[in-house]
Amino acid sequence: MTGKGNVKINVWINEERLDALRKAGLDRLAKEEFAGMMLLEVTCTEEQKDKLLEQYPTAKYDSSTTHSIELLPREVKDKIFETSLQLRSTGPEVIENMLSRGGGK
Repeated sequence: MTGKGNVKINVWINEERLDALRKAGLDRLAKEEFAGMMLLEVTCTEEQKDKLLEQYPTAKYDSSTTHSIELLPREVKDKIFETSLQLRSTGPEVIENMLSRGGGK
């Protein structure tokens, strides 16, 4: 993959996911947003963004405010979270790994 990870994918974190992050030593990566709700911000490259938007037509890229990919199917967000834990990362390598294994399908 080329390019720096400058596109965000926000994965919301519930108590179960926060516990998994704690066990992996990654809970510091969770950010508090919106009245105590937590999220994990995973980044991807422009090229990866285009692949995700092509693969998941319901997804949209918010170029005006959040600069993030929104409306990805739940199973894709679950796979992003699992891959992030597995790789202990929130960088573009998470999405690269997921895409190389067939995405969230």
